Order: sequence, then structure tokens, then C-alpha cells
Amino acid sequence: MLRLIKTTTLLSIALLAMTFGANASAKKFEELGQTPPLGWNSWNTFACDVNEKLIREMADAMVASGMKDAGYEYINIDDCWHGERDKDGKIQVNKERFPSGMKALADYVHSKGLKIGIYSDAGNTTCAGYPGSRGHEYQDALTYAEWGIDYLKYDWCDTENINPIGAYTTMRDALHTAGRPVLFSICEWGDNKPWDWAKDVGHAWRTTGDIYPCWDCELNHGSWSSWGVLPILDKQEKLRKFAGPGHWNDMDMMEVGNGMTEAQDRSHFSLWAIMNSPLIAGNDLRNMSDTTRKILTNKNVIAINQDKLGVQAMKYIHGGDLMVFAKPLANKEWAFLFLNRGNTPLNYTHDWLHYYELKDDIFNYQIDFRNEKFNWVDLWKGNKGDTTKPLKLKIPAHDVVMLKLTPR
Repeated sequence: MLRLIKTTTLLSIALLAMTFGANASAKKFEELGQTPPLGWNSWNTFACDVNEKLIREMADAMVASGMKDAGYEYINIDDCWHGERDKDGKIQVNKERFPSGMKALADYVHSKGLKIGIYSDAGNTTCAGYPGSRGHEYQDALTYAEWGIDYLKYDWCDTENINPIGAYTTMRDALHTAGRPVLFSICEWGDNKPWDWAKDVGHAWRTTGDIYPCWDCELNHGSWSSWGVLPILDKQEKLRKFAGPGHWNDMDMMEVGNGMTEAQDRSHFSLWAIMNSPLIAGNDLRNMSDTTRKILTNKNVIAINQDKLGVQAMKYIHGGDLMVFAKPLANKEWAFLFLNRGNTPLNYTHDWLHYYELKDDIFNYQIDFRNEKFNWVDLWKGNKGDTTKPLKLKIPAHDVVMLKLTPR
């Protein structure tokens, strides 16, 4: 049926919405997002200063830097790519910024073995004031399919008196009807507790307001705030039970390489990885330092995020500046992360036999270190050891030690 539709006129869109809008069989694309998505997004560094030359260069840089080889695949254009709608209501690109059109840009990104993402909003306008998708969901979904879009970040500005479940479900159904598999990223900042209702709607949902490149701060904008690494981490309390393959808690795009210290960047990346957040870089890939590149392309840490079991880490120990997270992995392996939240180095000895019993009663995993022995490897430094001896750590300020445990 869809192949017969040559143009997205108002009449054809109305017929599509009438035919499919209440279709109980409409759903998200279940095959996507079985592990958290990996990619890059334009907003954190470039905000509205986006154009096709930039996006092409980012695709090139994702390949050249080794990020593609490390598993990254999405090049996502955030707000401000939009032009106006035409006389039939079809959304256009900004022709000055994207003179070749979005289809040509998508073809270029695809030619690099990557996928392309785009941005819209459930309201009348986007957060930057461009045309949103309210009332045009089916039309926009068809347009995105024509362009070859693979990922949609769907924001929540200008949505007064809109029901979020209805708004996001409508766009989910529109994407499904258009027929091209699109990973659907819900971005309503956790305001309406999407973890309670979005499992069958989107592949990931934001749990907080926007991130800001700082360790432990809040940047107040009046009616809303941006948050640093630690505040976002702390807001994940009690949310892990809602996440799993195909439906992830999204802690927002990363700020690695955007002005924090190396230790803070390493901790930021490690925490996002072990918490199974999408790993969406937000720096300028074209000129990142070797340190930033090594953090973003640490395949061993990325493997923890991409583990097929899909279980988000649990907070195991929290005392003072020390936090310890534990994450069950496939093949009876585990990941442990030791975080120093504080401003001075932290000396800590972890006696596996003292903390011999670990129970994850939400997902029904457990360890008894008295009877189970593990070898461990440090995923950042490469050091090795085992759980028969206490683990002696000196963790620098704002830094982490991240281990993978394998049964002996």
C-alpha cells in the first residue's frame, strides 16, 4: 500500500492516519535496540550550528577515529536542521544549511557503513523554535522513511496540555506505519515517568533533564536545570528494574571531551556504560585529543555496556565518597565499578570474602565469594588478579576502577 503513495499530500496522510492510527498491531521495531545504541549527536557541541558539511565530516571522523570499529553506528542531527513546511505540510530541510537535501546526506552516511538520526518534537515547535511534529506525525514519519532515517530523537518542548503517552505512542505508530525501521528515542526528560509506560513505545527514554559538562553541579535556567555527571547518576536510583533489551534508561548524551578532566571523563564514560545508558558522544570527533579518543573507544568498557544479558548495574556499596556498582554479565561474568566521588584520592581495600554475598534480587543473580572464585582484569589499566585476595585500591579524585570478573 505504501509503495503506491508517491507524494505525502494532506489527503494521503489523513487516510494513513485513519487507517493505521488506531491499529492495535502497530508497535515499535522490536528488533532494534537490543543493546544500548552507540553513536554521536550534534547538540552538546554545536547546538543550532549544524549543516551537511559538518555531518559528513563527523561521519568521516567516526570511521577514521576507530569509533565505528569500536561499535558506534549512529550519526544524529539534533535540533535546527528544519526549514518550513510546504503547501501540503511536508517538512523541508533548511536549504542553506543542507543544500543537497537530507536524502543525499543519509546516503553519504550510509555509504560509510553508518546510520543517520534526526530530531523532532511532540509539540508545535521544537525546543529551538522550528516546526514540531504535532499533527504531522504520519506525514513526518513517511518523510523520514523517504530520506532513509534510522533514528529519531523526539523532544518535549511546546507540549502544554498534551498527553505524553498519547503523543509518543502516536509517533511510534506513525514510524511503524511508514515501514522503515527507526530506533525511537523518547526525550521528555523523565517528567512523566516514562519508565512506567514507555517499554512498548520507545527503545530508550531520558530519565533526567539535559546534561552539562561538569562533575557535580546544577545549572539553573529558571524553569528547568541542566545537570552534571553525579546528579544524573544519583537520579537513576530505583530505575534499573525498568531497563532491559530494547528499552533503556537514557542518562543523556555524553560530555566526554567537552571540558572536564581526564578522570571525570573516564568516570562519566564508565558509569554510562555500566548503567546501560545509550553511549551517544557529544564532542567534536574531528579534533578530539588522543586521550578522549582512547576513552570513547575502550572496547572492553563498551563490551560491558553491550553485554547481551542487558542488566543495568546495581548500586552495591555506598559509603562517603565511595560507591561500588555491580553488573551481572552473560556467561556468569560480572562487572564491578569503584567510584571516588570526592575531591581527594581514596584508599580502599575491598575484601571479597568480607562482602562475600551479593544478591541482585530484582533480576535474580547472586554470588557467594566463599564458594565462587573469579579472576579479574582492570578494564582501564589492564592489571589482573583474583578474588581470593583483598583488592587494594588507590582511586584518584573523581576517578574509577572498573573490573571484569570471570569465573575460574
